[in-house]
Amino acid sequence: MRTLHVELGERSYPIYIGSGLLERLGELSIARGINRNSTHLIVTDDKVAPHYLQQAEETLAAAGYSVISHIVPAGESSKSLQTFEEVMTTAIQGGLDRSSAVFALGGGVVGDLAGFVAATYMRGVTFVQIPTTILAHDSSVGGKVAVNHPLAKNMIGAFHQPVMVLYDVNTLLTLPPRDISAGLSEMVKHGLILDRDFAYWCRDHAADLLRLDPEALSYGLERGCAIKADVVSKDEREGGLRAILNLGHTIGHAIEAVGDYGRFLHGEAISIGMAGSAMLAEKLGRDKGIYEETVSMLKALNLPVTLPPDVSVDDIMAAMQHDKKFTEGRMVFIVPEAIGAVSIVKDVPVDAVRCVVEMLKGESV
Repeated sequence: MRTLHVELGERSYPIYIGSGLLERLGELSIARGINRNSTHLIVTDDKVAPHYLQQAEETLAAAGYSVISHIVPAGESSKSLQTFEEVMTTAIQGGLDRSSAVFALGGGVVGDLAGFVAATYMRGVTFVQIPTTILAHDSSVGGKVAVNHPLAKNMIGAFHQPVMVLYDVNTLLTLPPRDISAGLSEMVKHGLILDRDFAYWCRDHAADLLRLDPEALSYGLERGCAIKADVVSKDEREGGLRAILNLGHTIGHAIEAVGDYGRFLHGEAISIGMAGSAMLAEKLGRDKGIYEETVSMLKALNLPVTLPPDVSVDDIMAAMQHDKKFTEGRMVFIVPEAIGAVSIVKDVPVDAVRCVVEMLKGESV
């Protein structure tokens, strides 16, 4: 078991990474001080539940915990106020109290939804992340939890740190190839923002990562989590530095919204967004090689780098105007300065962004 730490003073917590860790969920919950006299809630989805829910329930019960479960439909559509209310109903009917914990067993959608439940139930209860996707190595760390509004992604949310992240890499073995590639987009993103060598390592080891080679995967997850943990430790509530983690997300979130949060996986949308950010960098006078190198990394991981022909540029631009990073006709973008280095540019003209979106569709040069 590899252990990393997110250093946040009294709210610091460990990230455990290893094989077979789900079997130790009860033991590690006791070690983290989770109360065994209260009822606890596991939130998962209908794809993860058949594989891992019973094991999670049994290991917690064996450690003396009383647990109930709520299964939501897999997919981004479950990050809704309606599903949030349904999970809250289960929590209330199940008798959860202020000493209860909410366990998120699943990918980023489950983590965000369950975390928002934990942040708001009785004004905040204990939260545990048990990611089961590669993508969630990013979303499970840092305490940003949210649900979507039909007009914008993650507009309704909170900061609520988990007490631990338990990452059993064995749970990744049931992922379909598309989900593997989508998850690797956030892994290479960490290299693109802060670690040039790691970004190129992801490209050079793409075949190993795509086939879930244990050694490559463990290293990639550990390095990605370490970069995220370091940024969060320095800027928990996105007052400055933490915004760099949003590379590709301004365009990416708009793509997800236009696709009704179902057509594109999060990592796919972010991949297209990172290609767009690299285009923007070159338009703003950065190194001319950034776009070509970024695209080579994304393509190596079987990720998309262009928009489908039927996606409307006008719809993408309209969706971006609901983004939290849009103010007074200008946009805040995370812009690559080089591979492994980015800057926060707060006054990008909307016209320049539109040109990039058109280029992603092949409508402009």
